[in-house]
Amino acid sequence: MSGSVWLPPGARADVMPSVPRRRTPSWAAPDPVDELADRLEDFVAAAVHPDEIAALLESDGMSDDRIRETYGVKSSFALAEELYDRVERRHPEPEGPAHDPWRAGLLGCLVRGVVFALPGLAYVLGAPLLAGPRDGPGLPAGTVPLLAGALVGWTWNQGLSHRAYSWLGLGDRAAALRCLLLGAPAGALLGALCALAVSGAAGPGALAFAAGQSCYLGAATVLLVTGRERPLLYALLPMAAGAAVTPLTALPAPVRYALLLGSLAAVAVLAALALREAAPAPGALKGPGAVRAARPAPGPRLPASVPYAVFGLGSGVLVLYAALGDVLADGTAGAVAAPAAVALTLSMGPAEWLLHRFRSGSLAGLRSTGTASAFRRATTLTVTRCLAGYLAVLLALALSTAAVWPHSPDLDGPRLTGLLLLGVVVWTGLLLQSFGAIAGAASVSCAAALAQTLLLLTHTGDPRWTGPVVYGVAAAAQTALACVLLGRATAHR
Repeated sequence: MSGSVWLPPGARADVMPSVPRRRTPSWAAPDPVDELADRLEDFVAAAVHPDEIAALLESDGMSDDRIRETYGVKSSFALAEELYDRVERRHPEPEGPAHDPWRAGLLGCLVRGVVFALPGLAYVLGAPLLAGPRDGPGLPAGTVPLLAGALVGWTWNQGLSHRAYSWLGLGDRAAALRCLLLGAPAGALLGALCALAVSGAAGPGALAFAAGQSCYLGAATVLLVTGRERPLLYALLPMAAGAAVTPLTALPAPVRYALLLGSLAAVAVLAALALREAAPAPGALKGPGAVRAARPAPGPRLPASVPYAVFGLGSGVLVLYAALGDVLADGTAGAVAAPAAVALTLSMGPAEWLLHRFRSGSLAGLRSTGTASAFRRATTLTVTRCLAGYLAVLLALALSTAAVWPHSPDLDGPRLTGLLLLGVVVWTGLLLQSFGAIAGAASVSCAAALAQTLLLLTHTGDPRWTGPVVYGVAAAAQTALACVLLGRATAHR
């Protein structure tokens, strides 16, 4: 039939038949492209794009003219595509165990947790200085300047630590030490002035204790940032030993105060020694006729540390509220270091180790998953496991501390629920902070602190359940935020 084309049986007229690939007969000369593919097989099999192969060909000195003459293709890119098509993909795993930069020793983290908790024993030795008539909020008058100084110190030193660590991350240790040299005394002075501003009916002993606390916070920040946890631990041991024997025998007042001043002086001297390495600022004149140094590289922006300070304020208020419930029930100044607050402080060591475990787990998830949804599921599972481990540690510490703490209130349902929910807020906040998602953590913690303050001031609801409700909402919000943000592979760069 004129104008018609014969088609094989079963073929469709609207689909063009495929062109069979040209094959080299067994009796013909070997294909030079096949020979090249055999020679470069290992490299070609591991390539993820033909351009990698083209770069190798060009680095071997293969020009397009030579490629056309030898292999019958027009360019190195065409030859690379041909090689990429002929060799099956193989991506070999690296030899030996995968590198894990987030591996951390448990002992070192536990030491940091003990270092965080030991200063709380100073309140046992200094309890007579803090006693006095109750003020408006129902707290002994001596505790008000102490709490004000503590909040200021936590806020200031959280921001100072971030700025110093930022300098260390840029490789400029001298700048980090200069930052601590200026910031730590300034924070101590600011904390002491705030304690003085709210002193009210507090006596000079309470003001002196608050000033010493501010000095300790600044000096301890220097030692922790510079990695001197063990010297700090040793400096605190005499004070801790005195506090440990206080429930067994009444130490004379001069001995109490000597132990407090001795530990404070030791910590201050250690911080001063750590700051000896602080060099003069780049560009400073070094003598008559000296030439100014070159302009230093730009450092971390100061506003970048503000969210970290705000997070320190919000989380500090929440932790203080966990202790203030016991203060109001017990009526003694020594109850400021309540079992709940002590358990939270001791748990910071395991919390830090579990943060490293999460980073290791997320790194393993990046290697073992191939889709975004699979990585999100793996990250959520890792968050759940680490958070459950932290809560188990916090529960054990809370029960142990309550068992040995003198005149400790019972850990009933509201207290224990509130403590565990607060633990979720604290740990997920630290997790977000470690990934730089500080804005979300600061917003949630400050909103929770403000909500609990308003509920307590307006006497809304049952005071026993005010904390658990606020902590529960904050814990749910922050856990969801952590799962959403950290479920993205780009967050783990």
